[in-house]
Amino acid sequence: MVLPSLLLLAVAHVAAEPSPVGTWRTIDDETHKPRALVRIEEHDGALSGRIVQLFRDPGEDPAPLCTPCAGERHNQPVLGMNILWNFHRHGDAWTDGEVLDPEEGKIYHANLRLRDHGAHLDVHGYIGVPLLGRSQIWERVEDN
Repeated sequence: MVLPSLLLLAVAHVAAEPSPVGTWRTIDDETHKPRALVRIEEHDGALSGRIVQLFRDPGEDPAPLCTPCAGERHNQPVLGMNILWNFHRHGDAWTDGEVLDPEEGKIYHANLRLRDHGAHLDVHGYIGVPLLGRSQIWERVEDN
């Protein structure tokens, strides 16, 4: 009777752990204004994320295209674009993924780490060595 109870507690603990799955508000590094909402989903143990809403300033193109992107993303709408892919959980982080900056068209290696009990997401992009990269902190948005 004790073993099944311990197993149930272990399963409940794992289920209660925060996850990056959900909707996140990205914040502009310079203006500190919201720029987009990104929806992160899990498929077959890997996380990916796409832009589901853009916050545009007056005078900005309300439906921008990824003109600096290469390949199949070139000149595609930014809204709906997959900008995170191939993240796998390793301990308390999701690593070995890639993130696209649609304003520059550049793809970076990246790691994700939750902060503040899942209220914030540290998105750390880098080229080459993670130590030389930079992070953005995204804010969790309640899903409707």
